[in-house]
Amino acid sequence: MTEQTSTAARKPAPLPQLDGVLVLNKPSGPTSARCLSALKRLGQRKIGHAGTLDPMASGVLLVLLGQGTKIASHLLADGGKVYSGQLRLGLTTDTWDIQGEVLTESPWQQVTEADVRAEVAHWLTLHEQEVPAYSAAKHEGQSLYKLARKGKEVPKKVKSMEISQADVLEVELPFVRFRVACSSGTYIRSLAHSLGMRLGCGAVLTELTREYSHPFGLEVACGLDELSADPGLLVKHLRPLAEALPHWPVLELDEAAEARIRNGMAIPCRDDVGDKALLQRQGMPLALARRSETPQGPCWTVLRGLWN
Repeated sequence: MTEQTSTAARKPAPLPQLDGVLVLNKPSGPTSARCLSALKRLGQRKIGHAGTLDPMASGVLLVLLGQGTKIASHLLADGGKVYSGQLRLGLTTDTWDIQGEVLTESPWQQVTEADVRAEVAHWLTLHEQEVPAYSAAKHEGQSLYKLARKGKEVPKKVKSMEISQADVLEVELPFVRFRVACSSGTYIRSLAHSLGMRLGCGAVLTELTREYSHPFGLEVACGLDELSADPGLLVKHLRPLAEALPHWPVLELDEAAEARIRNGMAIPCRDDVGDKALLQRQGMPLALARRSETPQGPCWTVLRGLWN
């Protein structure tokens, strides 16, 4: 074997563990968990994500690396999402998308474009929705999809949600393209299913792209194939924690305040900052903190430490 061949066959060295948020453009097909497994092979053992995408869906998946895994609940709580997708009238499936087992086929020709536009607009009035049987939502500690796959009865669950934008992009019946802006955790499959039920012909989701997951959009996302081919892009595309929490004021601490925070002690805070903050020392994230009232006055107390 020549030196050139040996070098070409050598795998790139794994990257050190990184801290931050990667905006991944997930391809349609693999599960969110499989995408994380691919990134683990690049040396990222401490990894998670904020908001699962169904295998069929593509688009923005916020991957949390290192200390970034500690802000998942705050990312999910702080912002909404934007999706574009396509549904097909005349079908129902057990999963409420095109990949499921077909349960019914019904005529759709009686449905007009005006009917469709009215029903998409109706999404804006919804404040709760039925959770799909094939979902990761849990009942008595077990995922609903596991119950469904075993043929067991899946209890109906309803969850709160909000739709702030609902637009029809194109109607070419039986297909309808749309865009929605919604609260975190909204099931787009449920929107398609409920529209089909109201129109009396059924409907399934056939395509879905997450265009935005607060606070990042597709324009800053990186593809999984690109990262696998050039792991160095992981460093280039990594977003700092402060950028992932734009509504959290960033406060720089001195050495004494850092020591108090690391030891679980409160530090004084000003009245004009707000009720939460990202504390850092020399530009490095140290903790998520909340404002607390104490006998000594307002103070910052640690919500989540971000040190190793």
